[in-house]
Amino acid sequence: MTGAAAALTLSTVSFANAAPAQAGDSDGLTRTVTGTLPAGSPDFVYLPVEVPRGVREIHVSYSYERPPVPAGTQGNALDIGVFDERGTALGGRGFRGWSGGARTEFFLRADEATPGYIPGPVRPGTWHIALGPYTVAPQGLAYEVTITLRFGAPGTTPRPVHPPERAKGRGRAWYRGDCHLHSVHSDGRRTPAEIAALARAAGLDFINTSEHNTYSGHSAWAGLWGDDLLILTGEEVTTRNGHVLAIGTDPGTFVDWRYRARDNRFGHYAREVHRARGLVVPAHPHATCIGCNWKFGFADADAVEVWNGPYTVDDEVSLADWDNTLVSAARSGRPWTPAMGNSDAHRDPDPIGTPQTVVLAEDLTRDAILAGIRAGHSYVAESSEISVAFTATGGRGRHADIGDRLRVPADTPVTVRLLVTGAPGCTAHFITDQGTLHTAPVPASGTATIDWRTTPSYATYVRAEVRHTPVIPGLPGPLAAFTNPIFLGDH
Repeated sequence: MTGAAAALTLSTVSFANAAPAQAGDSDGLTRTVTGTLPAGSPDFVYLPVEVPRGVREIHVSYSYERPPVPAGTQGNALDIGVFDERGTALGGRGFRGWSGGARTEFFLRADEATPGYIPGPVRPGTWHIALGPYTVAPQGLAYEVTITLRFGAPGTTPRPVHPPERAKGRGRAWYRGDCHLHSVHSDGRRTPAEIAALARAAGLDFINTSEHNTYSGHSAWAGLWGDDLLILTGEEVTTRNGHVLAIGTDPGTFVDWRYRARDNRFGHYAREVHRARGLVVPAHPHATCIGCNWKFGFADADAVEVWNGPYTVDDEVSLADWDNTLVSAARSGRPWTPAMGNSDAHRDPDPIGTPQTVVLAEDLTRDAILAGIRAGHSYVAESSEISVAFTATGGRGRHADIGDRLRVPADTPVTVRLLVTGAPGCTAHFITDQGTLHTAPVPASGTATIDWRTTPSYATYVRAEVRHTPVIPGLPGPLAAFTNPIFLGDH
């Protein structure tokens, strides 16, 4: 057993005595390994492969049995990836790709690789195929892995082309973005070109790449950015105890995912994201999929994704859980964690930009957008048709916008104002530390200006929600938009 998360290393597959002359034709030299992993297997199983000199390409395919299981019992699911001769150490340089369960085969060589994998030379030494038994049936997980080495001239690795850090922008303005998207570089089905086109159609100004546990997509956007679209690079770090978005990291940044909350490693990798100039944003913290529920806490988070895709019950729970964190920050003056929303779109018909985070930024640049998200100068809307403005005024003409604090004495009258457009038939709600204290309908025109008066002693913070008509009587309607809070008082 090795590493932070439980891991197992299998017997080595040797090609060490092979030579180019032995490879015969272009079909190369092949070895096949079979085995069975028992229920309760370690999180990662490494299959060492001795790669000789002269290899041009490594190709791996795999399959595994999916026996029927009783209702309520998890069946087999097996992920796959690869590390090169530099090793499998956590955070090390050996990572060469991951496809999870999205593919049954992959290849890599100097000039090209399967999406999800990193092109580069196939150097001699001990490589490791990484198997991730995500779930294992009671009967065990029987697998077969086939490795083929092809020999020849290595080829040349192209220099990666990464998106620029700046688009034309409109100066200080509200910019719309979707920071959780998947392409063919992980388990998505859309190409980067298709995503860029759909992002523009959705009225977005910026997007962030967020493939599961790989950075291969960072260099896949050449020719797709422009004055109207800023493309940030990142990763969805997909651990067994929750997923976290690394947003806007330096291109080529790899963030390891092979640990659980019990291993006390997350803080280290959160700092790695920050050193790469990115944001740490736990994703869908109350999602019900296996391994999706967030277990690492929020001490290292710059924001939290409380709305993920079309609005559902787990988003409602995430929103309420986040709201519960605001009181202590409001009264103590300690930093608070802003909320955001993203589509997590994978394939048709998943809509890109539903929802989207609308950020007040000094310009359409990487640094400005990330600063706006980090400061909580943002709101979330289900589409570009909905816009809101939310302010608080009081005292001697003092004014605060979304994410700010209105610093006035506790008994000072404060007027909170919400302007909303594009939300016909919805209802506006003003939420404080006591809960919902004011509601007002949005007329059929979809446009409304709603005022409410309070004091800091009565409302520690105020935030706005715009909701559709409830689908189930007695329960809240789905969100159309919500804002980050405005804090009240001079604490």
